[in-house]
Amino acid sequence: MSGRPFIKMHGLGNDFVVVDARRQPFPLTDAVARAIADRREGVGCDQLLILEPPSNGNADVFLRIRNHDGGEVGACGNGTRCVAALVMGESGREAITIETAAGLLHAKAAGPQRVMVDMGPARLGWDEIPLSEERDTLHLGISNGPLADPVGVNLGNPHAVFFVDDVESLALAALGPPLERHALFPERANIGAAQLTGPDRLRLRVWERGAGLTRACGSGACAAAVAAARRGLTGRRVEVTLDGGSLVIEWRADGHVEMTGPVATAFHGELNGGLLS
Repeated sequence: MSGRPFIKMHGLGNDFVVVDARRQPFPLTDAVARAIADRREGVGCDQLLILEPPSNGNADVFLRIRNHDGGEVGACGNGTRCVAALVMGESGREAITIETAAGLLHAKAAGPQRVMVDMGPARLGWDEIPLSEERDTLHLGISNGPLADPVGVNLGNPHAVFFVDDVESLALAALGPPLERHALFPERANIGAAQLTGPDRLRLRVWERGAGLTRACGSGACAAAVAAARRGLTGRRVEVTLDGGSLVIEWRADGHVEMTGPVATAFHGELNGGLLS
């Protein structure tokens, strides 16, 4: 492969390499995706985002998402907001529709360098998470040390949300991996640790499936908000503070989850042909 232009973007420090393949295809293997995401020998990112022509006539762009480990996933909330800002900036429009493997996501401008994305409906059935066996998704009944009895939510990818008294003291880098790969999660799961910090306020840390500890996880924030509302800990609109900053999440009455937060462009560059081969 020859070199390809890219844009480095982030949402609350959850960082992305964005490659535009709408006019020129960008064939990609898991190994090449890992090489680009590598923080020592590549560009470095939590996710690699590929813009492609949409197959759905109602969408403006198709967003393909690769995790830090090279694997493809269906959803990335912060990445969707970044791509929405990019495409809206190109078109001069205030609202667009993004096609993903998880479905169509609608996004609109929400102020200077802020974007709201409708992440679609929260899926709460055991077979929608999915789980390997039928269980009550409000009380999954698994644990690892201080993390116990999570809530299961699917927001385009599977999440297990654990509620704790002191999220800052958790050794999440050690506790997260075994839970991510627990036998209950056939597709693995994102592991969130959430603490109630005030009326309709949550503090959240996330061990992200395929990426590890992340400064922010948009779909994880949505999952935590839904889990907290289901447990009766908060209302349906909350502020979720992650390591990189805060997102406003609203679980609407129709089941859809809206996420609003900032986006930023760090720099533009070109992927070296050697890195891509």
